[in-house]
Amino acid sequence: MQTVQFPTKDESNFYQTLRSRVDGYFKENNISKFGNGKMISKTVFMLLLYFVPYGLIISGLFTSSWALLVISLIMGTGLAGIGLSIMHDANHGSYSKSRKSNKFIGYILNVVGGNSLNWRIQHNVLHHSFTNIEGHDEDIDPAGILRFSPHAKLRKIHKFQHFYAWIFYGLMSFTWIVNKDFTQLYRFKKKGLIEGFQTTFAKEFTILIITKILYWGYMFVTPYLLLNQYHGIETAWWQVALGIFGMHYVAGIILALVFQPAHVMEDCTYPLPTENGEMKEIWAIHQLRTTCNFAKGNLPLSWYVGGLNFQIEHHLFPDVCHVHYRKISNIVKKTAKEFNLPYYQKKTFTGAIISHFIFLKKLGNPKSEHKIA
Repeated sequence: MQTVQFPTKDESNFYQTLRSRVDGYFKENNISKFGNGKMISKTVFMLLLYFVPYGLIISGLFTSSWALLVISLIMGTGLAGIGLSIMHDANHGSYSKSRKSNKFIGYILNVVGGNSLNWRIQHNVLHHSFTNIEGHDEDIDPAGILRFSPHAKLRKIHKFQHFYAWIFYGLMSFTWIVNKDFTQLYRFKKKGLIEGFQTTFAKEFTILIITKILYWGYMFVTPYLLLNQYHGIETAWWQVALGIFGMHYVAGIILALVFQPAHVMEDCTYPLPTENGEMKEIWAIHQLRTTCNFAKGNLPLSWYVGGLNFQIEHHLFPDVCHVHYRKISNIVKKTAKEFNLPYYQKKTFTGAIISHFIFLKKLGNPKSEHKIA
């Protein structure tokens, strides 16, 4: 794989200025850039939103299959909330100033079916380092049935992707628990990306196997046995499996609706490196050109999605906990304007989804290639 490098010298002095101003904000207000009491209370809430429905399912209080399915879907909102508002910050090292605490909290991802190491490699290393760069950012490199980059191969079926993409979005977290974590770990081993985390493939594969067994144990085996043998509620294996699928499908849709409008948008660019792997602009400016905010004024949405509607701030300062994004966003926007740099944003969540829909359509239309390449 080609090595990509960004210029190390910032001729405009943009990022140094921005970093100084943001650091100054925390120093002047005598606050930590890490999580606070609000972060802890949100953590408790999201965990309860996931585990309370689970407790209700295995309690035997509900005998209706439909009721159990609805509870499973509610559990899916908790699953997405854990991913967006808890493990995301922890695996970025911004939840706490303690590395051990971040690592411990980050492993919550393993508890809910994913894998912390895989996520950190794909998200922290590949996505955050090479945002929207074809062949390097795996977030814009889905299965061939979807096309998220104007540089990706165009297939006839892509003509309809703005309609069917939403169906596949729901599979995002379900693939973790079935096969993706295994294929990813092996692929990252071949690329030599595991060693950078001071671990080994054998160790991580062992962790992966153990955590998957434990996950399927409490998520499938326990409900099946308790409902049938302990509570006497006749439940087929496929009904339990359907509940698990439904939970992950809800979580997948939510996750996709948050992450896709952040980068796969008409405003965002898809720069390519030179033949020598060199990028034209520094990393920070690259982040501005490839990232989009949305619904900054929607407080409930921002709270639930872990501030990831402030995606620009997150990409420029992944070491800052999301509870601070709203405050520093004005600093980022003002500085970008001062340096004549873009600050892409959509006013509403609905507007962002519509924009993403339109861009998917253009990506699937060969006649639109010249407008987006």
